[in-house]
Amino acid sequence: MKEKSILIRPATKNDAIIIAQVVVMAIGDDEILKNYCGEDYLEVLEQIASSEKTQYSFQNSLIAEVDDEIVGAIVGYAGARLLELRSGTFDVIKSYTSIIPNMEPETSEGEFYLDSIAVFREFRGCGIGRNLIFALCKKALAEGHEKLGLLVDFDNPAAENLYTSIGFVRKNQTNFLGHKMWHMQKKL
Repeated sequence: MKEKSILIRPATKNDAIIIAQVVVMAIGDDEILKNYCGEDYLEVLEQIASSEKTQYSFQNSLIAEVDDEIVGAIVGYAGARLLELRSGTFDVIKSYTSIIPNMEPETSEGEFYLDSIAVFREFRGCGIGRNLIFALCKKALAEGHEKLGLLVDFDNPAAENLYTSIGFVRKNQTNFLGHKMWHMQKKL
């Protein structure tokens, strides 16, 4: 696939189900999703993605298309907004279930945070993930940020290799959702 055929665009409310699917792929653990969102977690995540002022909002998302077909997405936002966005996310979750999520902050002020990224299986290895990350870097720079941060699971060396290849470096080790993670950053 030629790189020029990849289109990255801002997400719309109509992309909510795609964003929800990407979040599910990025988290990759149905039990975690059930613990935090209930049995109907895809429906809950779709509602979160179609809402404003939530972590996975369409407002924080970019969509990748190839030949008018959606092939992946990325979600990112200013780390300083985490608690505000998480509050909106939890409000949606509480409207579906009695579960009250409790989790450590995964980002903070001083970085733009790459929360979730995924490319549909049949389009992996074509540069789409890399293009999504570069587009998010451009968005972060336009909003005045100097660093892009993310978490990558110790058990996902392929993802860590991708991030390292485009300039991310390990900053520290953390635990998130029961997994050992590297907090990585890239200077923009």
